[in-house]
Amino acid sequence: MRRDGTSRSASRPLRIRPARSDEHRQLEDLQRRASLELEEYREQLLGAPDAFGFPLSQIERGDVWVAERNGEIVGFAALDGSELDGLFVEPRHWRSGVGSALVAAAVHEARRRGVSLSVSAAPAARSFYEACGFSVEGAVETRFGPAFRMSR
Repeated sequence: MRRDGTSRSASRPLRIRPARSDEHRQLEDLQRRASLELEEYREQLLGAPDAFGFPLSQIERGDVWVAERNGEIVGFAALDGSELDGLFVEPRHWRSGVGSALVAAAVHEARRRGVSLSVSAAPAARSFYEACGFSVEGAVETRFGPAFRMSR
């Protein structure tokens, strides 16, 4: 036990930082694991292998942030202009604040750029984004079905 009451094995806080180009493949693998964990979309995703992945140029432009805990990447968020283009968290880290921290970082970056952040959220994700301060603006149709257009 250390003087501050924590043990040496205590988890370090979550760290949000820009993604590096050499992490591209690792992030695409994380995206695949997180996406396939959602049973309601699994069949559609398996039938569309091109749905996994994102351009390396997104990282190179500084539009992708990773969340690290104890040196392990546990999630990432990607922007495309003013759109939250992707938010993925390792399934074993769901409901631990990783997604919310990544959304907060994306909102901060959007504000720094002088834009509001928007997202097309699947119905199952609506309450998460509302808890993050987003409001529903309407409905949109996506490649994988209906979604809510939300902004903050």
